[in-house]
Amino acid sequence: MRIVKQTRRRIFAVTLILLALAIWVLCSPDNYRAVPAEKQSVAIASDDNGQGNILSNEEQALLATVILAQLEVKEKDNSQKYNREDFYSSWSIYNGCDMRNVILARDLINTTIDECLVMSGTLNDPYTGESINFIRGATTSGAVQIDHVVALSNAWATGAANWDKEKRHELSQDPLNLLAVDGSANREKSDRDASEWLPPNESFQCQYVARQISVKYKYVLWVTPSEKLAMSEVLERCPDESTVGLENLVPENAEGQR
Repeated sequence: MRIVKQTRRRIFAVTLILLALAIWVLCSPDNYRAVPAEKQSVAIASDDNGQGNILSNEEQALLATVILAQLEVKEKDNSQKYNREDFYSSWSIYNGCDMRNVILARDLINTTIDECLVMSGTLNDPYTGESINFIRGATTSGAVQIDHVVALSNAWATGAANWDKEKRHELSQDPLNLLAVDGSANREKSDRDASEWLPPNESFQCQYVARQISVKYKYVLWVTPSEKLAMSEVLERCPDESTVGLENLVPENAEGQR
């Protein structure tokens, strides 16, 4: 009887020791860390490799998917006739230089510039992924064109027809909506939206769609149902793609507030 009692006491003691060890392991600083206050309100976005990235509220508010969700959705309004000159008839002047050369100087590398004129340079074309040697000239300048990322006729049919000419001119000259691109790709795109045309360079499609969304948000333009669907499908590949140039326009936790 005494042996049985001693055995039970030993089993009980061993059980207590094992329980204490388990609690110590679980509560060890190497296995448990309190979440810092600044990290308690965050969102998780997956990158292309499926890895989780911690985003602040401000970064989350600037995600292209978040901004896209805030854009009004309806069909194009073609009740008023579009005329390109309702936006602009020539490039505006910025710091003494016309906007075409401003964008060429921004987007090309290895440039040679004569006062304001970009005489030569290299464009790593975002639309095709090709490298284009630009040389200024009557028969060569067209190899690189300045694209309105949100085509002006698209802007017209999704809200801009109701603006005054000053605001339409602002959109047409906004560097946010301008990219130096391959001339043939620009002509192929024409005035088509994301449901009708995407850059053949697939690695740029996320940035392209995010920039279009940025322009539409900044100028309160709407998207068509098919346009939104196409944008959403592109962004499924890159859910952490951020918008461009909206840092001062989008408040923290801005979803649903616009």
